[in-house]
Amino acid sequence: MRGWGFPAACAAVVVAGLAFTELADNPYYFNAAYVILQALIMAVAWNILGGFTGYVNFGSAAFFAVGAYTSIALLKAAAVPLPLLILAAALVCGLIGLGVGYLTLRLKGVYFAIATLAMGIVLETLINNWSYVGGAKGTAILTPDKHLWFDSYSEMLFMVMLLLALGSVAVSRTLSSSRLGRGLAAIRDDEVAAECSGVPTLRLKLVSTTVMGAMMGAAGAPYPYFVSYVDPLSAFNLFIAVNSIAMPMIGGTAHWAGPVVGALLVGSAQEVITVTISSELNVLLVGIMLVLFITLAPQGIVGLVRKHWKKRA
Repeated sequence: MRGWGFPAACAAVVVAGLAFTELADNPYYFNAAYVILQALIMAVAWNILGGFTGYVNFGSAAFFAVGAYTSIALLKAAAVPLPLLILAAALVCGLIGLGVGYLTLRLKGVYFAIATLAMGIVLETLINNWSYVGGAKGTAILTPDKHLWFDSYSEMLFMVMLLLALGSVAVSRTLSSSRLGRGLAAIRDDEVAAECSGVPTLRLKLVSTTVMGAMMGAAGAPYPYFVSYVDPLSAFNLFIAVNSIAMPMIGGTAHWAGPVVGALLVGSAQEVITVTISSELNVLLVGIMLVLFITLAPQGIVGLVRKHWKKRA
């Protein structure tokens, strides 16, 4: 999509979302759409570091949880509106991403992955012992009575998450086609060669971790309003981190559209399975799809499509 194609597509999606809030009358539809869009943002954010740069991050759930607990801390202090909660969570998690990146990005491969996993455990331990936000027992958040012109707060949260998802896709798309994105691709292909060619590898990786953290924090900011009760076990859920990794790999990590395709496919399948069979099968579904795609199509769905079109051309 070039020129006005992508903005026009985003506008069409927003209009479709508004129409959906008017036509749909079952609250489950908005809840399911919210979960899928939340997973989409996390997948797109993970891909900025894991796909574009090649650094596998196992700490996705930690950034998401910090975003949620940033909202809780601010709501405990004052009646902060949701847009400011999202901005604050993005800022806090972006700074954490910058700090963690500065400490860990000199590590590579499995050592970096273990370091990000350890970071998540450390942050979860801190939250467990922070009584102001509920500690290990968790805390309840009341949903505001005001929800603009929407019929319910769940409809409003759906539209907020839709706008955040479109924003994250726009950031990823812009980043992938920019000079910064080309630098990240050079790091992914051969970091030593990129550094010898004059690419400021550490600086670009720090930008990548900062953007990733900010986007994941923004995805977590509305979460307390969505579930009404938050505890460390649910906020730091390992399934969030697993989805963040699996969805880009299934969709394709080399292209900005890969995480979007993977999130929509896997997220929709998970919601269908949750309703028709059991939510316990979601982990099995992700595992099977990961094995199949890593074995048969390591470039993901988008990679397969691009390869097919190249052959036709």
